[in-house]
Amino acid sequence: MPSSPLTNPARRSLLRALGLPPLLAICPAGAAPPAAAGPWPQDLRVPGGVARLSLGPAPQRPAAQTADGVPLLVLGDAIEWTALVGIPLAAPTGAAHITTQAERVPYRVVPKKYSEQRLTVAPRTVDLSPEDTARYERERAHQQQVMATFSTPLPEGPDLRMRPPVPGRRSSSFGLRRVFNGQPRNPHSGMDIAAATGTPIVAPLAGRVIDVGDYFFNGGTVWLDHGGGLLTLYCHLSSVDCQVGDQLRAGEPFCKVGATGRVTGPHLHWGVMLNRTMVDPALFL
Repeated sequence: MPSSPLTNPARRSLLRALGLPPLLAICPAGAAPPAAAGPWPQDLRVPGGVARLSLGPAPQRPAAQTADGVPLLVLGDAIEWTALVGIPLAAPTGAAHITTQAERVPYRVVPKKYSEQRLTVAPRTVDLSPEDTARYERERAHQQQVMATFSTPLPEGPDLRMRPPVPGRRSSSFGLRRVFNGQPRNPHSGMDIAAATGTPIVAPLAGRVIDVGDYFFNGGTVWLDHGGGLLTLYCHLSSVDCQVGDQLRAGEPFCKVGATGRVTGPHLHWGVMLNRTMVDPALFL
């Protein structure tokens, strides 16, 4: 596994020769540095995974886009830049690519089989009334605007290792094919962590609050923006202790676990989004 920029003498020498400061790995105060098994997120080129694609050396950070033109998060330094690509759960397997100003960068998506989960919930959250359908459509349009956020500055450090936002058992895994009251629905696009109502939730990385709301399916909800199209989502909250525009430090509490929206019990639904695509949060832990 490659050495980090902090400990690799050759990389430090090259950066000094280019007149650039070394890129340091940033760790939360009081936390141990990431283990040598990084980098984070892990490279897993499956539907719902993340592809880490080398863009090679360049004096300035290159711009990269998906094949559909969605901007990508690019991290690294003048010695090597890396594009982080969120792969949709609905992505076909086989050849794929991203683009930069200079080239087309290919990669390959391999299959992954996800399990199925059957749940019983309130009938009104499956067979929606006309009023609830209209509410859901309004909320979906708003959420799509939130999910298109691409801001700077970008995340600090070469790796994006996240701390778990709440302690607890993972009660439902990313990618599960979900059946509510016997009716198939979209796959599970986050990680469910079982915890008691009122348990504090902390920011897994430094970020800015970009949306707070009470939504039909998600209940109490907060979105955080970590920069460069990396967003995180927190649903079913019992209370929210932040407002849009707040800047949060890694590890700072900002909301509490609840059982609002379409749920079977109290838990946190935690989502991670890259380039407008929900990806497996476990790849960042």
